[in-house]
Amino acid sequence: MDERVTAMIREAMPLAALLGFEGVEGSPEAVVVRGAWAPERCTAAGVLHGGYLMSLADVAAATLAFLNLQPGATTATIEAKTNFLAAVREGSVTARAGLVHAGRMTIVVQVDVRDEAGRLVSRTLQTQAVIGPAEG
Repeated sequence: MDERVTAMIREAMPLAALLGFEGVEGSPEAVVVRGAWAPERCTAAGVLHGGYLMSLADVAAATLAFLNLQPGATTATIEAKTNFLAAVREGSVTARAGLVHAGRMTIVVQVDVRDEAGRLVSRTLQTQAVIGPAEG
């Protein structure tokens, strides 16, 4: 766990702390965030809830987008598409966000979530709007 990245994520998105997300790596090239299976995060048959996986992907994507902004700008998710590919019934999951496009108006990020065995659990393609600095 990278304490600096974890603190940055949890300060910007308090839900990340509630969900137990930890920053592993953070740079303008890639962001890695880890979450963990727990009974209270599951749906039927002890499977990690898709909403948890989507939240993990969103936190990784938003953090990567933020690290690619100009000073004073911010970002907001405007579109996300997730494919669920495998069930998680134990252990941790790791989201790796990679930059697809960094433009003036939007940033597009792909996030792969893998389980401890390295299986691809989900893939998310997300678009973030670039919101310019407030003029004053």
